[in-house]
Amino acid sequence: MDTAISIAVDQALAYIKTKTDAIPSVGIILGSGLSGIGDAFPGVSMDYHEIPGFPRPTVAGHRGVLKVGPQAAIFLGRFHFYEGNPMSTVVFPILLMKKWGVKTIVLTNAAGGVNPNFIPGQLVLINDHINFQGTNAFMGAHDPQWGPRFFDMTTTYTPALRDKIQKIAKEKLGKSLDEGVYMGFTGPCYETPAEVRMASVLGASLVGMSTVPEAIAARSCGLDLAAISVCTNLAAGISKTELNHAEVVEFGKKAEASLQTILTGLVADLS
Repeated sequence: MDTAISIAVDQALAYIKTKTDAIPSVGIILGSGLSGIGDAFPGVSMDYHEIPGFPRPTVAGHRGVLKVGPQAAIFLGRFHFYEGNPMSTVVFPILLMKKWGVKTIVLTNAAGGVNPNFIPGQLVLINDHINFQGTNAFMGAHDPQWGPRFFDMTTTYTPALRDKIQKIAKEKLGKSLDEGVYMGFTGPCYETPAEVRMASVLGASLVGMSTVPEAIAARSCGLDLAAISVCTNLAAGISKTELNHAEVVEFGKKAEASLQTILTGLVADLS
């Protein structure tokens, strides 16, 4: 990790602290079509383009706003590798939250269902991932402030945090969430039917184009982590129709209410 990243993180954090003195304990990154959930949380809003080191999102369904309240920092949109960002930019929000003092990260995304039993619009709790993006943000020079050079990935998705989410889902939604393995591809094209069959053979339940780099960064930084996918469509070869981003955003919005219930309940529980 280039030492210039540390300087950029310091500059971004210094700017944020001119707008708020809050030190939230939870950081949430909202995926495609899910930015509306940010309206459920109180706080001060900043456009990404105002914050040093933050690029402007280029993908529909990502509002590009950081909302900071006393309990949670909400990132309304993320930075993707397929947008042409280096991996250091993709994981920049995680490094920022580590330096800020955030203890718990919750990632959300829109994903394609490899498990044919998944229903578009349902929530799936990620319990592991497969990195098929061909790279890692922590390649290169090692900066110990972000964790050890070699770090264990056995319990990347914190079991106790997953248990909390399942408890909230049962209490608030009346049922537990299905769990599954997320396989991260580079994008921006959707996966081919053959790639989806491969993902299934390798044990994946979901496929997508995000989350894995941020999860790796959170693990390196020693942060508690949970991740929830909105299964917005069945993946290629399983779905009977061609895939498109408008459908992804549409089903993301349909799942907002349930996901918002879980996230607000989790933030209250952790605060």
